[in-house]
Amino acid sequence: MTVDEAARVPVVIVGAGPVGVTAALLLARRGVRSVVLERHQDIYPLPRAVAGDDEIHRILQAAGAGEEFAAISRPAKGLRLLDARHRVMAEFRRTEHGHHGYPQTSMFDQPELERVLRDALARRPECELRAGVEVTGVGPHSTGPVRVTYRDEDGGGHELWADAVLGCDGANSLTREAIGGTWEDLRFEESWKVIDVDTTGPVRCWEGVDQVCDPARPATFMRVSENRYRWEFRLGEGQETVRELVAPWLPPSYAGDFEVVRETEYTFRARLADRWRSGRVFLLGDAAHLTPPFIGQGLCSGLRDAYNLTWKLARVLQQGGDERLLDTYESERKPHARHVVRLAVAMGWAMTGGQDGAAAIRRRVLGAACRIPGLTELAGRDLSPPLTAGPLVRRGARRGLAGTHCPQPWVSAGGRTRLDAVLGDSFAVLTAAEPGPSLTALAHGLGVHAVPVADLGDDGTLAAWLRAGHADAVLLRPDRVVLDVVPSGGRDFTSTAAWASLLHTTRSPAPSERTAPKSLLRSTT
Repeated sequence: MTVDEAARVPVVIVGAGPVGVTAALLLARRGVRSVVLERHQDIYPLPRAVAGDDEIHRILQAAGAGEEFAAISRPAKGLRLLDARHRVMAEFRRTEHGHHGYPQTSMFDQPELERVLRDALARRPECELRAGVEVTGVGPHSTGPVRVTYRDEDGGGHELWADAVLGCDGANSLTREAIGGTWEDLRFEESWKVIDVDTTGPVRCWEGVDQVCDPARPATFMRVSENRYRWEFRLGEGQETVRELVAPWLPPSYAGDFEVVRETEYTFRARLADRWRSGRVFLLGDAAHLTPPFIGQGLCSGLRDAYNLTWKLARVLQQGGDERLLDTYESERKPHARHVVRLAVAMGWAMTGGQDGAAAIRRRVLGAACRIPGLTELAGRDLSPPLTAGPLVRRGARRGLAGTHCPQPWVSAGGRTRLDAVLGDSFAVLTAAEPGPSLTALAHGLGVHAVPVADLGDDGTLAAWLRAGHADAVLLRPDRVVLDVVPSGGRDFTSTAAWASLLHTTRSPAPSERTAPKSLLRSTT
């Protein structure tokens, strides 16, 4: 195949929403150039996603936008379940300092988040945004260059050849269609009215999310920012006005400012693409999965996709990583996304009561369950489960730390900062004691240092985490997932030979502006 080198780029990203732009920023941090193609000239101005967890805040930190996100977001207390008369059935509290070092739940306005990400994109010379263009074709889907065709606003046709294509183009993804992907229906579909309001009125709220478990009119309510509120109501037979719908929170007698920023109808669906990859073409975000909004994980899942894939792709393109490394994207993310979608469906049916004959029984069961001591605290824990065992998650008979995320405390090494700022963007080895020769050699082969946690000056979080996981050391992937462990009393990682071959091969990587230093992994293996 003859490729026009003038039109050759390492990565083409289809879609400049939060997932696509975050993927571009994460690639840029690793020196990988990308071109982002977006059909709109500017960001979509109306609110959509409004909630995120501490894990996505950590991902935005890795993308270089963590502080900016903190400035436009506000912590939320968690979730309350209310009955039809708005009496509290249960509270699921969220803390302001979660496992990843940020509030467990944050509220934000999506246009503000997108502006933060676009500004960060403009500061990165490795990224180029081409807005106002329509992608018309993606393919072929081999291990060779992928052709992407698009036309501009004047109708002119263009093409790019990419070493990889990331389809971040939403639920109606052209990229998914191009690779022959179809939807698996996870059996949830409901139509809801979504209302965003700006008002300084005396809105009754508790600084968290209220879910009204009323089969006649299930609803969700939350305060998004200082004067911005979101209501969601499942559509019924009535045609109430906005003021009638929100009357339980803001009396109709209120005559002050009340601006309806957006009033629209959505169909909430639960779907999963049957395939997320064909050759070097990948699906991310809503192109790969659709999650009902009841646990606020739709956007979170898309950003996890970007974090999981980008470091692997950079490793293959720049540092000679084996092509099989890219297979782990779908094998890790798809089961994880399926779990989150099913959890959202289960929470949706439990909270809204459903529309079938068993709704009353479910509501009684839910009410009884909420009174069980400790259950609400257990249900309020992190919604993101550990990754399943695989080539990059070396889990033994004892579950342990493999597949889980390393916590991110504040550390005092080199000044008070967050752990990830000290560890950088690559692999990391954390040890409970001074590392031995073999551990030092392996860390050197990965181009990192083995860091004793005692030297980091944290509050003891990391030492306690290692101790609880029965580990003397852990190998952290660039996405801060534990790849392998040195068990308590052991000397070496349990499965170095199984994963080292994926990270480095003898072949030459694709042409790149950066060249990785020669690895010692083959000798240590």
